Amino acid sequence: MEESGAKKQVRVTILNQSFTLLTLGDPREMEDLAQQVDDLMNSIARKSPNLDSTRVAVFAALHLADQLRNREATVQDKMREMTGILEQILGQ
Repeated sequence: MEESGAKKQVRVTILNQSFTLLTLGDPREMEDLAQQVDDLMNSIARKSPNLDSTRVAVFAALHLADQLRNREATVQDKMREMTGILEQILGQ
């Protein structure tokens, strides 16, 4: 991610609503993230067409939080594994 210090405006559309966001990094990264959120929210909305946009957003947030927790657990497991390997190597 580039950091030039100047915030850049990025216009994105999520669930048919336009947002102007600010980013310090590459605007394309923000556009990609917004596209992923849009895809997820549209998928939820298609599966449950009676949900309003607030509920779709809550379900999307919960889904993303669960993904993050699972990734954090995977990183923790890998760190323990690598620590064990390093301890074996250094113990020899």
